[in-house]
Amino acid sequence: MNSNSTVYLYVFDTMADWEVGYLTAELNSGRYFRKGLERAKVITVGMEKTPVTTMGGLKIIPDVIVHECNITSIDALILPGGNTWTEAVHGPILKMAEMCLKEEIVVGAICGATLGLAQAGLLNSRWHTSNDLDYLKMVCPSYTGEEYYNRQLAVTDGTLITASGVAPLEFTSHVLKRLDVFSDRTLDAWYHLNKTHEPKYFYELMSSIQ
Repeated sequence: MNSNSTVYLYVFDTMADWEVGYLTAELNSGRYFRKGLERAKVITVGMEKTPVTTMGGLKIIPDVIVHECNITSIDALILPGGNTWTEAVHGPILKMAEMCLKEEIVVGAICGATLGLAQAGLLNSRWHTSNDLDYLKMVCPSYTGEEYYNRQLAVTDGTLITASGVAPLEFTSHVLKRLDVFSDRTLDAWYHLNKTHEPKYFYELMSSIQ
């Protein structure tokens, strides 16, 4: 990841806002980034520049629309879960995800967004996970990537990161690791602090960024 990086966050009606909460907070604040790295620029991307309403009831006005995005200038595309990923409206962002993967740009998809990737054929030859394999096969009849399905909370294959909807912490950890914005020691302490809630990891985290 560059010292001045850009991450596109796809926003849409019914978006599961909590699934990317850890990730956007750390990217935007840069509070635990490696020395010399500036915080990332998080840009929201929508189908239109009209407010969307998340599953949590928050209203977000997208910064840009999909067609205004230049993938050569970004470091990651993040796709949150939501209730509408099998609908045609997400076609343009899935096409952008395909372009990003071809250009070896990080694509992170969690929960329902993995259904969109599966339906677009982007999981047929890459290691991945989702909420449940049987459900994935039922909802996406064209999906043929069962042999690449990994029953883990989060999976990284090259620049593709997928995660179950119950694993926003693991999803964030995988994305941060792939972007290489935290030191290994910082990431380990950060993850274990949030996972176990044990105070000792807070002190390890603070020590790691000194």
